[in-house]
Amino acid sequence: MSGTGARTADSKIFFREFLRSPLVTASAIPSSRQLAEQMIAPIPEHGDPVVVELGPGTGAFTRAIQRRLAGRGRHIAIELNPRLAGVLAERFPEVEVLIGDACTIPELLAERGLSADVVISGLPWAAYQGPLIPAIAEAMAPTGTFTQFTYVWTRWAAPSRRQLAGLRGAFEEVVLSRTIWQNVPPALVYVSRRPRTA
Repeated sequence: MSGTGARTADSKIFFREFLRSPLVTASAIPSSRQLAEQMIAPIPEHGDPVVVELGPGTGAFTRAIQRRLAGRGRHIAIELNPRLAGVLAERFPEVEVLIGDACTIPELLAERGLSADVVISGLPWAAYQGPLIPAIAEAMAPTGTFTQFTYVWTRWAAPSRRQLAGLRGAFEEVVLSRTIWQNVPPALVYVSRRPRTA
């Protein structure tokens, strides 16, 4: 399938799943290539990092992660939606796709004797109402980095402010990327480094 054809198919899948469960599926359309590149920027260019992807959907970030890893390290994707997980597993057989709640990331990695060097999240606000941020920090290596995007027009909304406060409580450093205007809607990326609980 061509790049344009794949994007059209992804948009249809995303929109259908968003309509079925808007609190579980973060967006009605997949993220842009430019946003994906900003999200994966912390992945080291050398070595064998453990990269965990939360809420991968149809794989907008997955494809970019795989390109960056180029066969190195380990890539685990945790998706709550079984239909999207099935699409992802079929498209990316080299990725370990797990169906489950992102809050179980410490247990899932502990079972495999791993800690995450980079965690990349495409999850919606609703996922952050519980203990997700501390769970992510617990599952990470001491020098790990976590990326999460937010939309420009919602950055100052109460859920986004709570999310940012949670990140600042769980990580030693939280910085905000430049605005990615090519994304629809325009987005920014929170880059959180060095989990406090590691």
